[in-house]
Amino acid sequence: MGEHIDEAKGRTKEAAGDLTDDEKLKREGKIDRAVSSVKDKVDDAADKVKDKVGTGSGDDSPRD
Repeated sequence: MGEHIDEAKGRTKEAAGDLTDDEKLKREGKIDRAVSSVKDKVDDAADKVKDKVGTGSGDDSPRD
């Protein structure tokens, strides 16, 4: 749920800006939505890295 807060907040601000002809509020909404999109992409990339690395045994150091 938390990952969608910026998206919802942005959509709400954009809608309010449209209704009130407030360009600043519409811009803030677009920024919030962009932040949400960036966060989603970063999370997806982090998940892909975790999948590639895997959990393994946790000890990849060479044995002496």
